[in-house]
Amino acid sequence: MSFPEIVSRDRWRAARAELLLKEKAATRARDALSAERRGLPMVEVDEEYVFEGGDGKATLLDLFEGRHQLVVYHFMFAPEWDAGCRSCSGFLDQIGHLAHLKARGTSFAAVSRAPFPKILPFKARMGWTVPWYSSHGSDFNRDFEVTLDHEGEFSERPGLSCFLRDRDRIFHTYSTYERGLDGLGSTTSLLDLTALGRQEAWEEPKGRASALGAPAGSERVRYHDEYDD
Repeated sequence: MSFPEIVSRDRWRAARAELLLKEKAATRARDALSAERRGLPMVEVDEEYVFEGGDGKATLLDLFEGRHQLVVYHFMFAPEWDAGCRSCSGFLDQIGHLAHLKARGTSFAAVSRAPFPKILPFKARMGWTVPWYSSHGSDFNRDFEVTLDHEGEFSERPGLSCFLRDRDRIFHTYSTYERGLDGLGSTTSLLDLTALGRQEAWEEPKGRASALGAPAGSERVRYHDEYDD
């Protein structure tokens, strides 16, 4: 095995300072990319999708739980499988406490094509508490391009989609798939994919930080047991 070179503390500090310049440039580039992502147009969702969850039947609007935004993780779990995808399970393992997303008016849910009676025992086995719904029998997975039809042969791929709600109207704002999921999982990384972003005053485009009629995102951060919701 080839380990890094062994150097003095001074040489390490010099090398670290040089790398830091590149890391800061990458952070600025990421912020600019997130701003460009928030500038994407959106498309209204007219289809009346029906899901099944712990409380029975649910619509896409129900998945918002009354909040302005919804992040859906497309968890690979085909109807004929006995368990969910291992890689998708690793992704869901790293999702933090949802209270911090909810405090920014954003709900999170996993959706799979497997029937809910198959999802429920696997969810219990994994010890997850995140909302998880079955899209079995609907075109949701195919419409959002995570179940692909190859001349009658279906395949699954992981993905994530973001939605924005204006009263009872729902809009699809963003989706990413496969390697686009790399580095995601934290509250801020998920918010960076949404139309309202982190809701900080410094974000572009201006005006969205106050879209929810609340202080900037960082000012709303609490211990997760201190939120009203």
